[in-house]
Amino acid sequence: MAGTAHGEPGSAQHIVHLVSSGAASSRADLVRELGLAPSTVSLRVQDLVAAGVLSESGEGVSRGGRRPRLLRVRPQGGLALAADLGSHHARLGAVDLDGTVRDTADLPHDITAGPESAVDWLCERVTELAGRERAAGRQVRALGVAFPGPVRPGDGRVLSPSRMPGWHRYPLREVLEERVGLPVTVGNDATMMAVGEHSVARPDLDHMVVVKAGRGIGSGVIAAGRPHDGANGAAGDISHVRVEEAGDRPCSCGNIGCLETVASGAALIRELAHHGVDVTTTGELLRLVADGDPRATTLVRTAGRHIGAVLSVVVNFFNPQAVALGGVLATAEPLVAAVRGVLYERCLPVATADLEITTTVTGPDAGLLGVGLTALRRHLATGPPPRDPATAHPAPSDPSAQEESAPA
Repeated sequence: MAGTAHGEPGSAQHIVHLVSSGAASSRADLVRELGLAPSTVSLRVQDLVAAGVLSESGEGVSRGGRRPRLLRVRPQGGLALAADLGSHHARLGAVDLDGTVRDTADLPHDITAGPESAVDWLCERVTELAGRERAAGRQVRALGVAFPGPVRPGDGRVLSPSRMPGWHRYPLREVLEERVGLPVTVGNDATMMAVGEHSVARPDLDHMVVVKAGRGIGSGVIAAGRPHDGANGAAGDISHVRVEEAGDRPCSCGNIGCLETVASGAALIRELAHHGVDVTTTGELLRLVADGDPRATTLVRTAGRHIGAVLSVVVNFFNPQAVALGGVLATAEPLVAAVRGVLYERCLPVATADLEITTTVTGPDAGLLGVGLTALRRHLATGPPPRDPATAHPAPSDPSAQEESAPA
């Protein structure tokens, strides 16, 4: 069986996903879903129950045999701390196993000043958040960090991020694990946004593209139900695709004429400044659009057409089931409408026949959900944490392991 975004089939994280999504509510359901032996499923469930991840109680509906005991994800079964970093801000929160986001905060911070100060700042915020969660009786299992630049799959090392001197090859995951004492997952912010949107809002889709349009532009790709990072973590980086309308504008990547130079929030703010309009944030830009300012509205609509032009190549090449627009600029209807119009205009009819073009359902929490759930699933894949000898008890043998056994 092929792997999924929810872990390898039969893994701890896959079992938790099946239970939390409602696809399986008993051990017998898991046997049918996974095609594994009842004894194998029983052992994995007992480990998750003993670790406090799952609970098992009550009686379900019989399908001809003994009534099954019902499995549920425990609200207290553990959570991941999550940080969705932008170039000049961060959104922090905690993500439960069932996909609930709590204790979120948006904080200003400039990570372009270099990794040392950014890591010091992040560790302080994470330590404070961990303290609050533990004081509330919640078990902190892992930390997930979404980073606004390419992250090499496997080792969590930042690679060649634009506008961020000092970050190239920085071992962010390794440093954070040493500093915070937790298992750490680091991923690209747009990819983690795609994972969050896919996991929580669109788990039935196998192929989708999620665009993050804010101060910069990026996209995350879900292919065959899994996030696609690419060989070096640069998959989905549409920001540095050459567009004709950008001419010879210099880009932060060192090239000229990139999409970022004409369609990002930063580019639109610069363009307004050239016309004497003093705007410093994308939020202020969007307020002008909401108020009907003609210059700001035209710029945003034009940016949407540029983004749509690049996405039309992606849609024709990749043939996704959905394109979801996220990030702060996606709250501007003129931009969304322009992207949609260009895609229908330029894509092959077969590519858009069943294509859903919409905005993200998970909104500003998409990145937190993606990196938080990814961190939890990867930690569960290594097995339950060591048990506290003062509170742990041997897991009793459960006769329901043989309940209603079904063919694989």
